[in-house]
Amino acid sequence: MKSYLLIAFTGMSLAAFAQKPANPKPYAATITAAELKTHLYIVAGKEMEGRETATEGQRKAAAYIQDHFKALGLAPGNGTSYQQAFPVYRDKDGKTSIEVNGKEFSEVMPANAGEATYYLSEVVFVGDGITDSTHDSYKGLDVAGKAVLVMPGKATGGGGRRRTPGSNFAENARLHGAAVVLYVNPAVRAGRNYGGYMYTQAFKPTAGPNSFHISGAVAKAIMGEAAYNADSAAVKNGNAVSKTYKADLLLQNSKSIERLESTNVLGVIEGTDKKDEYLFVTAHYDHIGMHDGVINYGADDDGSGTVAIIEMAQAFMKAKAEGKGPRRTIVFMCVSGEEKGLWGSEYYSDHPIFPLEKTTVDLNIDMIGRIDPLHKGKDSANYVYVVGDDKLSSDLRPISEAANKKYTKMALDYKFNAPNDPERIYYRSDHYNFARKGVPVIFYFNGVHADYHKPTDTPDKINYELLAKRTQLVFYTAWEMANRNEMLKRDIPLPGMN
Repeated sequence: MKSYLLIAFTGMSLAAFAQKPANPKPYAATITAAELKTHLYIVAGKEMEGRETATEGQRKAAAYIQDHFKALGLAPGNGTSYQQAFPVYRDKDGKTSIEVNGKEFSEVMPANAGEATYYLSEVVFVGDGITDSTHDSYKGLDVAGKAVLVMPGKATGGGGRRRTPGSNFAENARLHGAAVVLYVNPAVRAGRNYGGYMYTQAFKPTAGPNSFHISGAVAKAIMGEAAYNADSAAVKNGNAVSKTYKADLLLQNSKSIERLESTNVLGVIEGTDKKDEYLFVTAHYDHIGMHDGVINYGADDDGSGTVAIIEMAQAFMKAKAEGKGPRRTIVFMCVSGEEKGLWGSEYYSDHPIFPLEKTTVDLNIDMIGRIDPLHKGKDSANYVYVVGDDKLSSDLRPISEAANKKYTKMALDYKFNAPNDPERIYYRSDHYNFARKGVPVIFYFNGVHADYHKPTDTPDKINYELLAKRTQLVFYTAWEMANRNEMLKRDIPLPGMN
């Protein structure tokens, strides 16, 4: 009897093991250009008001995503809720003024700044303010108690919103004892209504320097026009040299603080035999909102990734309904606060709902609906940048390339994997907050185009067939990673994270 049962059990196990894997093609086919277009004209529509973090537009977008997750049958990702809230603080009722050598300027905007008045006679120029493995902006400098002036470089971008390691210029200035940070921001203009500055860290163990955005005109008044032009070019070329400028500076700031919140939206498809292991698919649904009554629609950035997630969730749920659901649990997470500095993904990675050590991968999507200038005139309708597949896990690229070769046959561009990538793209979207915790990641991206962070990033400019094909590539890759026998190896150290 025992022998018979053992043979029968062994036969059943071998039969189960030898079962042919389900074919993902019928489910990928449900990801269509037409449905993506329908969703995107709503997500990036006028009613969403640019989806700025902690605003009514962002809340409307979160409700839209939640409603679709619920209608598809995804389980709520945070206990009984589809949303994970995190705190946001906003300065209000404030007044900021700056004088340089007795001349008053209105082109100043508080960043992370408290009540303060400063009378200073020197300003130390520190280039792009970054200290990392490639260079140290503060080498040989004593800036304790002084004002430092930072200019945007290739890694920080025009507004300095996106964080990369070392490019949090205020934190770097704090570590060197600076009292004030002046960040040259081309977007700062006289008479512009900026609204209140937002931040997430109101309660801190130590007080950092007060940070302000200033226009080029203010910087020229401090440095002199010729020096400003030379130093600005040097920062962009990566060869800036620090120096101290003499200038009488009167800087005043007053404000009160408003408490707000924003949310990540999570929907879950429970796995089968490996349901205690997790695969994340992420995109940010926030954008930069309205300025002077003009909406920044954010259709590509990152409405495209948001609607891709909705379509992939639908495809996986159809598979599950037909008895072909994923072995691992899949978490679809749309985060907010990305444009402010990767806030939502940072909050999740520091307050994970599902164990990060059991999270096999994060597949992150940020802008997959357009074509960048580098691919104009080439096979422009058949490429995507794949970023991070050469880091953290040696399993990433073979799985990614196999899925692409078998199903979508796209040109996978690895340009932004270069260790010396001047734009530091790997560090500039939400996948990085998974990577810094050791979770393997792949980031899908179409590159920057002329409408990036402008009101002209609208749904009518999206290539929906290309958006659908890129979404299907992510779907096929997720399908393989969710159903393979083993979690992805974690056998490659992340540079700078040893």
